[in-house]
Amino acid sequence: MPLAAIALGSNLAGEHGSREAILEGAVNALNALGTVKARSTWHETDPVGYAEQPRFLNGAVLLQTDLPPQELLRGLLRVEQRFGRDRTHGIANGPRTLDLDLLLYDDLILEAPELVLPHPAMHTRSFVLAPLAEIAPDWIHPLLRTSVRDLFASVSCSA
Repeated sequence: MPLAAIALGSNLAGEHGSREAILEGAVNALNALGTVKARSTWHETDPVGYAEQPRFLNGAVLLQTDLPPQELLRGLLRVEQRFGRDRTHGIANGPRTLDLDLLLYDDLILEAPELVLPHPAMHTRSFVLAPLAEIAPDWIHPLLRTSVRDLFASVSCSA
């Protein structure tokens, strides 16, 4: 059964509670899409890009799933909506109750209009790599042929 790496982030409380409560609820909701096999701790991070917003809590999970990647992505978007995320409004990369990004899906390389795997920016983002390195340090990025541990070390050194 395929293994997917998913990044989670939240910088707004909502009707489902605090940032941490939203992330915990999202992790539980992911079990409807497969089985959560591992999860990181939560990391407090500064926003990237649009800086005029609250700090984020970020984490990562490994999800074993029998869903194909595009169907998994649609499931992730439904979980975001359930926790108050509306991708049709607001500032791009602005404040949000929940952000779920499909980072890796086994060693699949995919370029489709709705989904690119591996996630095209994951190797540049310490807020993604730090939690992922906790739970999957030896996962090899299928394009860069480098472990998550080494990607994180290289991003940490350049920061």
